[in-house]
Amino acid sequence: MRACLRNTVLVTAALSTAIALAACESGAGSDPDGGDGPRIALLLPDATTARWETQDRPLLEKEVEKLCGDCSVEHVNAKGDVRLQQEQMHSMIAKGVDAIVLVAVDARSLGAAVRRANEAGVPVIAYDRLAEGPISGYVSFDGEEVGRLQGKALLKAMGDDDVPDGQIVMMNGDPSDPNAVLFKKGALSVLTGRVKIGKEFDTLQWRAETANMNMSAAISALGVGNIHGVYAANDGLAAGSISALRANKVDPLPPVTGQDAELGAVQRLVNGHQYMTVYKPFAPEASGGAAMAVAAARGENLARVAPDKVETSTGKTVPARMLTPVSVTVDNIKSTLVKDGVYTIRQICTPRLVAACDKAGLT
Repeated sequence: MRACLRNTVLVTAALSTAIALAACESGAGSDPDGGDGPRIALLLPDATTARWETQDRPLLEKEVEKLCGDCSVEHVNAKGDVRLQQEQMHSMIAKGVDAIVLVAVDARSLGAAVRRANEAGVPVIAYDRLAEGPISGYVSFDGEEVGRLQGKALLKAMGDDDVPDGQIVMMNGDPSDPNAVLFKKGALSVLTGRVKIGKEFDTLQWRAETANMNMSAAISALGVGNIHGVYAANDGLAAGSISALRANKVDPLPPVTGQDAELGAVQRLVNGHQYMTVYKPFAPEASGGAAMAVAAARGENLARVAPDKVETSTGKTVPARMLTPVSVTVDNIKSTLVKDGVYTIRQICTPRLVAACDKAGLT
């Protein structure tokens, strides 16, 4: 019945888009043409954040295969381009997929595409970011708690008693990403009244090079010795900020926060360039996303696999899985990331980091 409804709703423009995009989409599961089993589309937002292709994608594909042997997953990456992701959504609807897992480049701009999917009978699972429109389910981490963890760590690193005299730079994420708004809100709930915010930047598309440019501007405006901490919303922005600080001979480096526990960030924790990152265990998130996608593709009730609830932009409450983030510093790398099998000591402790790893108790 759903397939019939979907075929009735589809329009010629969507079919044309599907043909135009066929050459640039990359399949990422067994039998992307779907065969007789349910077909799930995975739409990732960019290639600049390492986690999407190196962690989330393979984990989600593996979980789908485990739960549904005859399911297939087709993966595309928008490379930070809103229009391209809109076209990818239309293409997947035209292909007749049974469910879409969406990490929106821009939640608001993807709202119309989510509505079109809903009209075509294709359930959309918002993954990591709460997309606008009539989504069927949501899996993510508590965004405000991420920001609180970052803010608390920054205060601790700056020395709580002396913090009122401290001045920080805030390197926020992309304001079109609902998560970035939550991170900032959580961080400010901890930092407001405790530090002076010397400069604050929003970073479109979460680009590290933009963070680098903005940090250089902050150093010019505030002075080399007048930045006592950096709130960086994720590890990419941390990397760009740290690069600018080092290029401008800021020594010692102020504590810098991060998020996503990227390997490069973990190595920066070891060598002392970055103070902390937020680890959002990828496996539970991928497991939740896969379970919801498979249930949705089969036409099953999502509440069975999603015990929480979230209110969407339409005012509707949908099933959700909300997970708990973890603060990581050099002191607990072993008991978090290594213990969970995210990285091995060998991956972290490259030859140039042997001495630092020894000091950190990692080897």
